[in-house]
Order: sequence, then structure tokens, then C-alpha cells
Amino acid sequence: MLDASRAARIEALGYDYERRPKESVGACNLCAGRRLAEVSRSDRYGYPAVLMICARCGLGFLSPRLTAAEYAAFYDGVYRPLVSAYHGRLIDAETVQGEQHDYAEGLADHLGRVLATPPRSIMDIGGSTGAVAAPLCERFGAEATVIDPAPDELRVAREAGMETIAGLAESYDPEGRTWDLVLLCQTIDHLLDVAGTLDAIRGMMAADGRAFVDVLDVSFMMRRRGSVEKAVKIDHPFYLTRLTALGHFSRAGLAVESERLSDDGHWGFVLSPGDAADPDWPALRAGADRLLSEAGALRAGDA
Repeated sequence: MLDASRAARIEALGYDYERRPKESVGACNLCAGRRLAEVSRSDRYGYPAVLMICARCGLGFLSPRLTAAEYAAFYDGVYRPLVSAYHGRLIDAETVQGEQHDYAEGLADHLGRVLATPPRSIMDIGGSTGAVAAPLCERFGAEATVIDPAPDELRVAREAGMETIAGLAESYDPEGRTWDLVLLCQTIDHLLDVAGTLDAIRGMMAADGRAFVDVLDVSFMMRRRGSVEKAVKIDHPFYLTRLTALGHFSRAGLAVESERLSDDGHWGFVLSPGDAADPDWPALRAGADRLLSEAGALRAGDA
């Protein structure tokens, strides 16, 4: 349950989620399974968002979810005000830069240790204002391209001298361009097609290039929040774990070179080009069983 002041701030936005155009998701994006378990019917904002978990592999996703066009409109004018209302403080294209500074510096330190060769070109998918790409460019002497659906945030990146592309990653065609380093930072949950985007990342990487992807572990978040609903957000169409991330990487031909778990529940993976392969299906099934058991225990505790 939302506290009264938070609920009032969100209601004051006037965003009618129930009436916005939506689409159903009938099959899992990782394994194409259709045996799905409903584990939640509301999100942390109080909106009626339905979280499904695939019983075969454990991938979580919203169904129904906003359409691609509706998500584009959501990020253009609703997303930052909604997050601001939830937290009770202003979060916009300007303030987010300061909030992401420590993250970017930590990532630059990490990549400086694990990358054999400094990247000269960087693609930042869902890169917002370029607040993450900028320190990496400064650290490695690189040039960055940022793709994001929010025009106001891209304006900040463009004014900082970065190439910008407005839109969703799923619909972007790089037309054969490649980059030394492709970033998908704190973004994979916001995608509408995880598998398709990771396939695209594989194609964007130079022959000796690398990618960095981090994944917010939904199991970690449910335990930390003590609730399934508090781990769900309408701006997160997908909910991954370490195991489902590894499964997606295998299918996309992305080999894990290193990984780390941050204090806030993000698994960070450095990836290199590899050969596509089937995931470890038995491990994924076992992970799905554990996740559903955890969700059931939390729901029982709320009852």
C-alpha cells in the first residue's frame, strides 16, 4: 500500500494508466513458453500492472503492457514526473546527471580494469542525458552515440557534443555501423524486446568489441522490498534474474567475460562476441521454481 502523501502526489499527475493503450504478451521472450504464472496485479505506484513469470525459465514480464507508441509518449512526458512524485523530489534531465555521476565513475573504473583495449567509440542504448557515456568518453578518449526515447534528455547529451538518436532501441537500424563498446546500463528492464535488442547489440559490436549490460535482479528486489508489488513498475516491462540474463546472452551469442553484483542488486556483465547457443534449461527451470516460491511466500506474508 502507498502512503497517503505519495499516493496523492501520483494521483495529482492525472495519468490514467488503466485507459492507456496496451497489448497482451502471450509468450516468454526468452524460451517462448506459454505456461505463465500471475504473481502480482499492481505495481509500486498503485497502478493495476500484472506481473507474469514464465514457469519454464523464470523470466518475468508485464502482460498486458503499454504499446510501443504509448511507451514512447510515457517517456516523453510522464516518466520523470511519475518517478519524482514517487520519491517526493524533482528528478529530471538535469538532476539525473548528478545522480548518475557515481555510477558512471564506478563503471569507468571497472571497465578500465577489465577491458584489454580502451574503446574509441561507444554506443549507449537508453543513455538518457549521456551522463554515463560522458565520463567513459573522458576516461578512454572515446566518442559516444546515445539512443533514447526522451527528447528532453537527448538534448542534454547533444549539447554535450554527443551524437544522439531519438527512439526505442528495438526499432533502431544501425545499417552496419559498429562500436568498440556497447552499453545497456540500467535499461534492460525498460525494453520491449530483450532478445531482439541483445541480438542487435551483438550486431553493433566491432569484431574485437565488448558490451556492458547490467540487470536488476527481481529476486533481490522482492526480498529487499519485502513485497512483490514494490518490485514492479509500469516502466519495467521485463524482470530478470542472473540466470535469465545468462540465458538471453547465450541465445544472442554474447559470451560472459566477467560479472559483478552491486550493492543495489544489479548484476553487471562484460560481454564479448561469441556463438549463439541454447541456455542451461534445467538450471533455468530450477530458477523459475525458486522465484515462484519466493513470490508465493511474499504474497502469503501480505495476506
